[in-house]
Amino acid sequence: MDFNMKKLASDAGIFFTRAVQFTEEKFGQAEKTELDAHFENLLARADSTKNWTEKILRQTEVLLQPNPSARVEEFLYEKLDRKVPSRVTNGELLAQYMSEAANELGPETPYGKTLIKVGETEKRLGAAERDFIHSASINFLTPLRNFLEGDWRTISKERRILQNRRLDLDACKARLKKAKAAEAKAALWSDEVDKVNHLRCLQEFVESQATYYAQCYRHMLDLQKQLGSTQGVIFPGTFVGNTEPASSPLSSASLATAAATIPVMPTVAGMPSAGEAAISLDDVALPASGTRKARVLYDYEAADSSELALLADELITVYSLPGMDPDWLIGERGNRKGKVPVTYLELLS
Repeated sequence: MDFNMKKLASDAGIFFTRAVQFTEEKFGQAEKTELDAHFENLLARADSTKNWTEKILRQTEVLLQPNPSARVEEFLYEKLDRKVPSRVTNGELLAQYMSEAANELGPETPYGKTLIKVGETEKRLGAAERDFIHSASINFLTPLRNFLEGDWRTISKERRILQNRRLDLDACKARLKKAKAAEAKAALWSDEVDKVNHLRCLQEFVESQATYYAQCYRHMLDLQKQLGSTQGVIFPGTFVGNTEPASSPLSSASLATAAATIPVMPTVAGMPSAGEAAISLDDVALPASGTRKARVLYDYEAADSSELALLADELITVYSLPGMDPDWLIGERGNRKGKVPVTYLELLS
């Protein structure tokens, strides 16, 4: 008990001495030992690193999980050392709704088929988003949290210790030897706060984000081809390629009108019908009369060799053949010919 009282009195005396020294420094009544300018710069850069790390961490959490309630829930699970429950991404939920709607409305209908295709793409996008969130959490957020909860706490603790030592040095010059030891310890610090690990983690975050957007781009290209380039199937109101609002695809009524005004070549004896065999485009000659010019509205990529690839704003010659699908025409450009969808054309007078 006697030893504890002595220690308590000693600690109280040290605390009082430091408080007096600090107060006198604030009023300019005592000299303050200035730390090394380079070391002060390191402390300032450490503070800056800590502040920006907190901002980047918070904003990244918002990016990965926009729902504040979900973020609070995940924070509580982490503090309780419990596993965070798996969440369904918005893309996966949308894919589920589209699949259920397609099954209810009829999976064999054009709308049902489209819902299924879009739902599958949204499901892949949701899976890519889940992988991106998982990768960013492990490779980016976790190192930042480790820095704030580990390295920065150590820096703050050492800074407080250094501040107390500095006050002790100014209050009692007899402790000069201990102050030199602290200065020698400070001299061993790195020239600047090590940011190599931060830079590597940031590069991995950017790479994972670039991979995520590349996956999104590939998935949407596949969906675009499926919706706009399916051979022999054109869904009403579906278009791909150029999204300029200058003109829109023709309506069903205008398609019928356009098909009625397109000249039809007379039936050639021995030519197979549409139901018997596919039309051989190489054997079809351009009719001497009755053709029309058409301007291409959107880029179109040929699905196979029987179709003609199109570029927006180019002019081609079009005509119809007996037994053809009314949604398709025969287009010619130079010495190349092939089937083209009517929805991608503006028929000229």
